Amino acid sequence: MFELLGKIKSLAKENAAAAIKHRRHLHSNPELSFEEFKTAQYVAAELSAIGLQPQEGVAGTGVVALIEGKNPTKRIVGLRADMDALPILEANDVPYKSTVPGVMHACGHDVHTSSLLVTARILNEIKEQFEGTIKLVFQPAEEKAPGGASLMIREGVLENPRPASMIGQHVAPNIPVGKIGFREGMYMASTDELYLTVKGKGGHAAAPHQLVDPVLIASHIIVALQQIISRNRNPANPSVLSFGRFIADGVTNVIPNEVTIQGTWRCMDEAWREDGLRRMKKLAEGIAEAMGGSCEFNIVHGYPFLKNHPEVTSRLRSSAIGYLGAENVIDLDLWMAGEDFAFYSQVVDSCFYRLGTRNEVRGIISGVHTPTFDIDESALEISIGLMSWLALSELAVS
Repeated sequence: MFELLGKIKSLAKENAAAAIKHRRHLHSNPELSFEEFKTAQYVAAELSAIGLQPQEGVAGTGVVALIEGKNPTKRIVGLRADMDALPILEANDVPYKSTVPGVMHACGHDVHTSSLLVTARILNEIKEQFEGTIKLVFQPAEEKAPGGASLMIREGVLENPRPASMIGQHVAPNIPVGKIGFREGMYMASTDELYLTVKGKGGHAAAPHQLVDPVLIASHIIVALQQIISRNRNPANPSVLSFGRFIADGVTNVIPNEVTIQGTWRCMDEAWREDGLRRMKKLAEGIAEAMGGSCEFNIVHGYPFLKNHPEVTSRLRSSAIGYLGAENVIDLDLWMAGEDFAFYSQVVDSCFYRLGTRNEVRGIISGVHTPTFDIDESALEISIGLMSWLALSELAVS
């Protein structure tokens, strides 16, 4: 195995420019969730150009391909990249700025896709030097429920052949470029979307006694729902309940007939996840009824929690230390964000790690999902080499 280490580092250096080229093309031409048609065509064309036979149209715009080494059935390892962008207007003034108004790769999926494309090139070039099969999964719609991962799994992406393990990565603007992070076990939260419509009877604000004020009802509901966490949650289970949208479309002297609220519920325990949702719905509906109104409480179930398989993650962490050095491999904290790679982690042994992209000297410090997000592109050489090395390490497991 270790005789390949120098070869992979050399190939990563040779192909770093190609990874940057792919990334800039994808960044300039972003597509929203479930609309990644041109991106999928680009991915398929690049895979075909290196001699692979991509399967297109999986879950709409997903692309899957196999790299078969010697004895291809010995062990199968899956590598995943997500392809979709976000509805954000880019504020960066860079040559590769988004050309699609209001759409931007603000979460680094352009990095993930370009990295996997070049990782495929590296692994395909040395396929006579390893045993087993690499399954490449280019996935749509990580950013939008029900998540492209769940749809690809439903369409059989984890079968024929079935990976023994899945590996994914995500850019990390809080980690300096050159470093990567791992965490064994529970890592990211489940995510559910909450949509509330609080109804009452609107009218003139000077005569509240003649009305059923949905603004007041909605305010009570939001405050009370937070108490479900503070008074019912086991302190060992991290949870987040946040509301980002509250629309009461009246004016200074007009109370509207209804208020709409949107929020998110995140936790790391499936039993508490369902119990919390049940309690929220019951409480919101009860408060509204007690105050003379009503509340429609709709739940869009999102992604489960993401768990990194301890043995797989420990092995990959050791391999990463061998590739980058112990000083460049850090431990990650729990992260209450959601990620639909979690669906893979619920089915096969999986590892999801973070790729450092931060460069404070160059001012590359913005977080994901912001209009100024960008990366230090030197991270791409690390990304393609490391993922290639991790894939080979997993193939070598007996």
